[in-house]
Amino acid sequence: MQRLTIILFLLMVCCFACDTSNSNQGVDPAAPFPMVARDLEDIKESGVLRAITVYSETSYFLYRGQPMGFEYELLTRLADHLGVALEIIPADNLNELINMLNRGEGDLIAHGLTITKPRKQYIDFTKYLYLTKQVLVQRKPKDWRNWKLHEIEQSLISDPIELIEDTVSVRLASSYFDRLQNLEQEIGGNIYIDTVAGNLSTGRIIKKVVNGTLDYTVADDNIAEINSAYYPILDVSTPISFSQRAAWAVRKNAPELLQALNQWVEGMRQQTDYYVIYNKYFKNERGFRARIESNFFSEAGGKISRYDSIVKQFSDSLNWDWRFLSALIYQESQFNPSATSWAKAKGLMQLMPATARELGVADRSDPADNLEGGTEYLQELYQRWESIPDSVQRIKFTLASYNCGYQHVVDARKLAGKYGKDSDIWDKHVETFVKRLSYPKYYNDPVVDYGYVRGIEPVTYVDQIFERFAHYQKLIPESS
Repeated sequence: MQRLTIILFLLMVCCFACDTSNSNQGVDPAAPFPMVARDLEDIKESGVLRAITVYSETSYFLYRGQPMGFEYELLTRLADHLGVALEIIPADNLNELINMLNRGEGDLIAHGLTITKPRKQYIDFTKYLYLTKQVLVQRKPKDWRNWKLHEIEQSLISDPIELIEDTVSVRLASSYFDRLQNLEQEIGGNIYIDTVAGNLSTGRIIKKVVNGTLDYTVADDNIAEINSAYYPILDVSTPISFSQRAAWAVRKNAPELLQALNQWVEGMRQQTDYYVIYNKYFKNERGFRARIESNFFSEAGGKISRYDSIVKQFSDSLNWDWRFLSALIYQESQFNPSATSWAKAKGLMQLMPATARELGVADRSDPADNLEGGTEYLQELYQRWESIPDSVQRIKFTLASYNCGYQHVVDARKLAGKYGKDSDIWDKHVETFVKRLSYPKYYNDPVVDYGYVRGIEPVTYVDQIFERFAHYQKLIPESS
């Protein structure tokens, strides 16, 4: 009896191995299950939600200096809903998404993963975000515009059975790979599956079909259709799957986070805002075209704005990363040299008339003059805060001073000292009292010399510049 039990157990193990060996080739056996314990309570205690996502033209990217993307916009709303900050963790290799999650590199995978049985062994999926189906992405004949419609149709694969003995290129740890393997069984013939690099997003693989490097690939229909709208040489009319659910995912030991995400997803899908965001990235052909054709789309190259070269020049005088100065400029003017505020600040760095005169800036709308004056003023402020020992904190004091005025920050620093806080630390110390300078109790305090300031503005200003810089670091190479 004992021997029979052992034999049955071994047979079960063998069956399990046979069932999963093909469909799970992209999962590292070292991380099939959670290697860390971090659930919703831990996330709220840390104050940060760490989201693993994909750098692509629909999920997460930079356009004209602003982080954008379907997943990015949803994540910002999710973080606000949970009352935490958001940290984006781009996956360098899409084959590693599940491994990254289970190793604890992030709290969730924020990417449209197709819900499949093999994947459900390793991760828990949220309620689905949208339905999709997989389609074959192929190229029409080179001179297809001169062909008749029926001739074009005859030159294309219109039935998956026609893929027998042909080659289709997809990532290894993708639902497309799994689907092609299943399709082989269904049609009773060989499909040669060419596995491409894991750092290629679906959009980038599609571009390889466009330029003739690859003959065929597979994509979700929403991604395929928005690409075919821009690249009319593509045909994406041949489905190779039924409808499938696309969702985000969490570790199997995070039930509270899963429950919170499910409630949030259900609520979001009942809001108009969700469909506006979805259509923005998967239906708006004009917006997609504008991004693809822009020099300031991070997928097209490492440019933030048309002023990158002079920003680099003047950032050197500050010994700052040029991307950090770019983040400040975006915050000030969104790279508009003609931008003018209600207070008459003007130009890329929003110089006030009096400040510009002191700095010798004759034309505030001239990008080079404005940047030279603005960086000179930043350098002056930075020197004024030479007593701050930590370099990052010193930069935060400098930014706050640039936004609301040096003397207001000095007042907040004196209040911090009076109330037992560390006057050399901006985060959660001096920033707290900058905000309190909006209330009579504090701006009328005897240690305050310069009175009221709308303190939430410099605090938000500093936070948003550092947050934007973090995106620039992830999406734009420093040496670009």
